[in-house]
This record gives sequence, structure tokens and C-alpha cells, in this order.
Amino acid sequence: MAADVEARAERVFGDHLDRAVAFAGLLTEHGVERGLIGPREVDRLWERHLLNSAVVAEVLPQGARVVDVGSGAGLPGVPLAIARPDLRLTLLEPMARRVAWLTEVVDALGLSVEVVRGRAEEGPVLERLSGSDAVTARAVAPLERLARWCLPLLRPGGVLVALKGESAEEELRRDAEAVRRAGGTRSRVTSCGDDVLEVPTTVVLVERDEPASHRGGGQRRRKDR
Repeated sequence: MAADVEARAERVFGDHLDRAVAFAGLLTEHGVERGLIGPREVDRLWERHLLNSAVVAEVLPQGARVVDVGSGAGLPGVPLAIARPDLRLTLLEPMARRVAWLTEVVDALGLSVEVVRGRAEEGPVLERLSGSDAVTARAVAPLERLARWCLPLLRPGGVLVALKGESAEEELRRDAEAVRRAGGTRSRVTSCGDDVLEVPTTVVLVERDEPASHRGGGQRRRKDR
């Protein structure tokens, strides 16, 4: 690891940097052969993946119950769990071979994280994980689908944290009505890791609306978008 990257990683992971290094080692050794990352990603694991994921902790409250939907290689869930051990994290993944990988990683790193096989929209998953404070998703689906799948997992006032790229503003404008229909409100784009990353992580935040009965008089609250 280059010295400048190590310094930034230490700022993000603090006393738990050794676990982040171990995770990077596991991805370097097994990630490509197990179809978790592309060959070109090995040389940019820290900047593009580990740090990019971990800085999202900035928008998550202390002790939050978080579901990482479509966790795959463990991004952003595993870096978040390392950087923020106070979070109550569940890694949700439908593919058996990736669930096996996530279970191996959690055990190897000694993380207090739950791994669940399933899809966000499935009844048993909803029953088990609904009422969460936040849902994270990275490279899973367009915002319209993410909102339909993920907002039901949240408590009213909980937040969908979708890691997106440069087209985040455009995607939010395009899908704003679909997000509203799915129960989303107070949608906005923000960046995380401005003081750590050369290219900060862009995220779309969507709050789950409260039921109409909780808003008084049956009136819908004004939407930000």
C-alpha cells in the first residue's frame, strides 16, 4: 500500500486498519478467481472500493441498524463494518457462492455481522429485516428499482443510501416520480469522503415517508423532488 493511501486509510479505519488490510488481502487473493471483482480492480482496491465504501459511514447515525442489499464482494458492507463496529449490519445477498464468500470473510475478520441469503423484495426477508434505520446499495440497480426493493425494509424516516456515480443527479431527476410512488421523500444527492478521496463517493439519499396516518389530516408532506 502506498504511503499516502495508508495515511488516508488510517484516518478512515483507525484502530481497525489491520482488518481492512486483511480484507484487501482476501480480495486480492480470491476476488478475481471467484468472480467478485474484475482483474483491473486489484490495483485500485483501496481508492475505488474499500475507502469509497467506508466513507459512506459519514451519513449513518451511531448504532444504526443497516442492511447492505446485494452485498456481493462485501461492498460497501464489509468496509463499513470495519470502520464502524457500532453499526448493526446485515449483508443481504441472493447468490449462494457469494453468501459463502461473505460468511468466510466475516469469520476470518471476526466481524459482528449477519449474513443473510435472499432478495430485498422477498417476503421472508421483509419480515426479518424490516424496520431498519438504513439500507445501503452499491452497483445493484437503477434508483427506481432500488426504491421499490429497499424502501420497504426501512422504518419511517429511515434512509436508503445508494452509492452512485457522476450521473446521480440525472438519475434522481429521471426516477423522482417512481421513488415517490415507492414511498420515498426528501431525496437528495451528496458526497462522502471529500477530505479523504481524490474522487469523493457520490450517494443518493432517499428517506422513507411516514404513513399518511402519521402526517395529520391525511395531507402528504412536500417532497424535496
